[in-house]
Amino acid sequence: MRIRVIGGGLAGPEAALTAARMGCEVDLYEMRAMVDGQPRLTPAHQTIEFGELVCSNSLKSESPNTAPWLLKQEMRRCGSALLRIADEAAVPAGHALAVDRVEFSRRIAAAIEAEPKIRVIREEVTTLNEHDGLTVIATGPLTSSALSSALARLTGSEHLAFYDSISPIVDAETIDMERVYFAARWDKGTADYINCPMNREEYDRFLDALLAAEAAESREWEKLEYFEGCLPIDVLATRGRDTLRFGPMKPVGLRDPRTGKIPWAVVQLRKENLRADSYNLVGFQNHLKFGEQARVLRLIPGLENARFLRYGQIHRNTYICAPVLLDESLRFRNAPWLMVAGQLSGVEGYTESIATGMLAGIYAAALAHGETPWPAPRATALGSLVHYITHAEPKHFQPANITFDLLEPLEEETRRRIRDKKERHRIQCERALAVFDGWRAAAIVQK
Repeated sequence: MRIRVIGGGLAGPEAALTAARMGCEVDLYEMRAMVDGQPRLTPAHQTIEFGELVCSNSLKSESPNTAPWLLKQEMRRCGSALLRIADEAAVPAGHALAVDRVEFSRRIAAAIEAEPKIRVIREEVTTLNEHDGLTVIATGPLTSSALSSALARLTGSEHLAFYDSISPIVDAETIDMERVYFAARWDKGTADYINCPMNREEYDRFLDALLAAEAAESREWEKLEYFEGCLPIDVLATRGRDTLRFGPMKPVGLRDPRTGKIPWAVVQLRKENLRADSYNLVGFQNHLKFGEQARVLRLIPGLENARFLRYGQIHRNTYICAPVLLDESLRFRNAPWLMVAGQLSGVEGYTESIATGMLAGIYAAALAHGETPWPAPRATALGSLVHYITHAEPKHFQPANITFDLLEPLEEETRRRIRDKKERHRIQCERALAVFDGWRAAAIVQK
């Protein structure tokens, strides 16, 4: 049985490579393509490459016994192709896993090209029919209107939507290195971040300019519903004068080695690639006009003469109401031949998207081999993530990153006995990995 995978972002290639590794023939569809010598793109993409990262280049923390670390550990033990590629394309980022986005995409394309069981088809899929066979839809937050309509007709469910923003990128040569310093928060990992320190006066000037800046036109969007975990700085600024100082501009743990003091606020810049010729402004996604962005962001110390390689933008993110529609094997309850992975399923974040793509590939391979998928256990990070999207309260469902709040809690007696949160998290991670190893040995089809 051939498996059809729709979407060439993160979840789609991971699902395709996983299923192929387990002995399945895969058709991988991607609508972005060269047409009459011109690239056909989405509103947020800039290339037709597989695995293009349209926002940050970070796959989150690698600090042991954190929730993102646990999720990645489980994925590595499962042989996640894209996580292996991310490790190979990593750039220095303190305690986080960040990648050179161009090299990351290049290596994904090479892995797909080298896999004889994967056939790439560069065309838009506009229909969903059972006679097309087992299908994994992983078209992400920018699912086309035609496919969205087909999905809505099939499920009988309205889509939910929120709006996400892209952070600006600055040319490294235009950063005034005399005004900034390298450091990682709390000195965790290597000092790979450029820190732009602000005193109170500089912060107030920046904030006033940000609050007065003109937002980009919303086009057809009458109401913007942002994901709370990725709010634009211009939205955060309206919530109080100190909101940014306790959010993306938090100076805690970033002592300026030149003064020995902690600044009033800090803007952090993270490498975009191994050449270190460009940096993104961490957490500075916004919805301002490009000219306004240039004016406001050049008030940041060290960026007075900055040249921006990419301005912040806003794009629509679409996701289904997974608690109503999906079972724990990521299949639609009313259409078990159809699976969903990635942000369309209601997870948020690159790592989470890759994780659900990996699971979809595992489950699809089981079905293709005539077996029943065995969902990842609730006690694991993978299982907890899927448990959330399939069991959350539908009325208040919102996309989620992996956190300890999603993981199965420790027993009440253990929580009373162990007060230290870090120790609790260590125990949760230890238990999760033990359960995970048992599931992996028993549940994953080996071909």
